Amino acid sequence: MERPLESLVVRHTLRLPVPSGPAGQGATAARQFDAALLSVGFKLSAPLLEHLSGLAEETVVETASRTLETVRGMTGDHVVHNAYFKDFPANVPDTFDFWMACVREALSDDATRGSTLAQLRTGVLDLLTLPSYGNYRHTYEEMLAAHEELIAAAGDRMTVLHRGGPLAEEVTAVYLALAGSTTPLGEEGLRDLGLLAGHCADGPQPPEIPVRENRAVVNRARLGLGAELLVDTVTDVLRLACALSDGDVSLTEPTRLKSLSRPVRRSLLAALDAVVAASPAKLADVTAHREEFKRLGERLHPHEYPRWPHAAQVFAVARGEQEVRTLESRVEELLGSGDVPGAARLLATAAPGRLLRSLDRLLRGCPGPEERAAVTAAAEEAAPRVSGRVLLSVREHLRNRGGAAAARRLFVNPRGRAWVGPDTRAPLPAAEAARLAGFLDAEVLRRLPDPGHLLLDPAVLDVALPLSGKATAAGLGVLPRGSLSPVDGELLRFFVHWTQREHSTDYDLSAVMLDGAYKALSWLSYTALQTVGGEHSGDITSAPAPDGASEFINLRLDAVRGEFIVPQVNVFSGEGFEQVAESFFGFMLRDGEQLGRPFEPRTVRMKSELRGPGRVALPLVFLRGADGGWRAKWLHVYLRGTPSANRVEENRATVGTLVHGIVERDYLTVRHLAGLLARRARTTEEWNGGDPPEGPVTYIGLERPDGLHPDSVVFTPENLRALIPG
Repeated sequence: MERPLESLVVRHTLRLPVPSGPAGQGATAARQFDAALLSVGFKLSAPLLEHLSGLAEETVVETASRTLETVRGMTGDHVVHNAYFKDFPANVPDTFDFWMACVREALSDDATRGSTLAQLRTGVLDLLTLPSYGNYRHTYEEMLAAHEELIAAAGDRMTVLHRGGPLAEEVTAVYLALAGSTTPLGEEGLRDLGLLAGHCADGPQPPEIPVRENRAVVNRARLGLGAELLVDTVTDVLRLACALSDGDVSLTEPTRLKSLSRPVRRSLLAALDAVVAASPAKLADVTAHREEFKRLGERLHPHEYPRWPHAAQVFAVARGEQEVRTLESRVEELLGSGDVPGAARLLATAAPGRLLRSLDRLLRGCPGPEERAAVTAAAEEAAPRVSGRVLLSVREHLRNRGGAAAARRLFVNPRGRAWVGPDTRAPLPAAEAARLAGFLDAEVLRRLPDPGHLLLDPAVLDVALPLSGKATAAGLGVLPRGSLSPVDGELLRFFVHWTQREHSTDYDLSAVMLDGAYKALSWLSYTALQTVGGEHSGDITSAPAPDGASEFINLRLDAVRGEFIVPQVNVFSGEGFEQVAESFFGFMLRDGEQLGRPFEPRTVRMKSELRGPGRVALPLVFLRGADGGWRAKWLHVYLRGTPSANRVEENRATVGTLVHGIVERDYLTVRHLAGLLARRARTTEEWNGGDPPEGPVTYIGLERPDGLHPDSVVFTPENLRALIPG
């Protein structure tokens, strides 16, 4: 168990738990460990190197082996990355010439000559029938031999691993941070929380678990220990049942509930009974998931337990045998009669968070200024009882409601499916919008801690606030949707790797270049192996285990035409992103003379998992600035696409529309929250490298600097969600 827990701590915190072991002469092994880490873009902090040097050599070697395995997985270096064209990015042929070479080879082969001629006579040729198309023609070792060694450059990524405490302390700290998070976790975060909860559920607990999905994962572990369940709604029990069935605790996707043991059935029924007995009005929550509760009733057999009659009411409501008045119906009745302030007052009492989320609709429904003032007053009164995440989400919403009524409206669901449509809503009245923004900021400021000496890395200010972990894919160097980060380098190289599970699977890495009006100028894909400033590594059409398959795109940024570069991964055939054994995307940055293999881990700036519901993945977009420099804006979205044969040529218009919607959206960033924190700070200072202050600070940046006072509070992308007040 220690090995996966140690790996988990490194992934979440970039801290290496100090290994336990005898003292010794480990200095040489520690330096070798540090050198090995450098090859994949990591290094040991000075305190960590010093600590390891004082341990026995065998302890250091064992620690190095485990840690290298972890960080290689973080960069994508845990798999082999072959390329169809062995010399890529050199000697990539013209697309038509390459296809003709494949045809000539097929015609020279007795086994394929007849079928190829038959296809040519019809005027339509399937490339996949050509024996030399889509399959590696050389081994990984032969590809490596064709490339010179990477030349080290000052711009190579260098991620520092810091010294942690004992493993038990580090594991507990990560558990408390994940379980007590004020924002929803992503898929990886929930999975890791499940592992930690099983290990930590009988130890220290966060004072509150505000996110319902997190609560379900923790409740699963508590149920196994016989501890008291943390439930206060009937939906909490449904989420727990989904967790016990290894299903979707967010209730977004249907879960096939498993049969439950008698002790578990008794625990769940007792929990339902207690919730309804304490507050019968909570029966109204059943209607939002009526079918799921019906299935739960089939698993719990409530008729066998007459001592919990209130639990039986839950399933009577689900079956339609007992009527309950929902909050939504009461609100709609008031709105239907024109009593918008009355609807606002009802929501303020019964569901203050829902009131804040409904403000746009309520204000637009008010007939006059008096009603708008009453709605705004109800929201202001309810704000102290609303989570910080909702307050900041509404604040971001207001920032994007100042344009014309016909502006684009962006929709992104919790799983990353995105679409854009015209915004036909009337503008919000300026006076009410300004008043709302003012009291939202004031309420968030009231909840923020005193940072004392606030130390800010300017590079973090344009990172979007992580209001939901579901807006960020798991991986290395990944930032929340809407974040902006600089791109410093001459060569930009994308990569995708996938390993199919059961069926032959073909993913196609592509990139489309857009002009300032978001119209396609050119693209790189298997149908366009070369364009101005770029090359494609060639089409691989199947990715069997264990090696899988990789594709690359290489771009010289000074030669790119257009204002936007949009990489995308298309599912051409086979398993989707959620069905394959593994799939991930990333990009590297290099200086022009660095050479090296197609994949070099220390040049990887970002590697993110591809685990979305659509057939076209859009991880991020690159924007050219007014100064000619480039920046990345993070998308983390998926298009539905078609069941097969998704290609950049067919979706470039849709991609342009979607990118327009996300690029033009004004996301709430760290800059906003830092501005509020600065009002409380004793001193606010920018940090641009060098030695940090001697005393404790509150530091917000992309990476933790060496030399911070041990009592400092540090926020980096790994724990940025902790900035969001509860």
